[in-house]
Amino acid sequence: MTFASASLPRHLLRGVIGFGSLIAAFALLPSVGPLSLLLLPVTLLAFRGCPTCWVIGLIETVSRGRLQRDCVDGQCKLTSVG
Repeated sequence: MTFASASLPRHLLRGVIGFGSLIAAFALLPSVGPLSLLLLPVTLLAFRGCPTCWVIGLIETVSRGRLQRDCVDGQCKLTSVG
């Protein structure tokens, strides 16, 4: 399973939406009340589950095409492509 996005700008946009809705959900809590917690599902959708999943996806998106895993005789290593 991969968490990477098609492009880095798209992934960063998902992060802005995710972190923005997470912060807004708790910042609006005193003024709007529990209704502001309805923003939390937006956070989960933007992060594809959790902030850690988003960070893993960011690393995968940035490294896509730059790192390659080579496995020989049961030992694997990462090498740079190009």
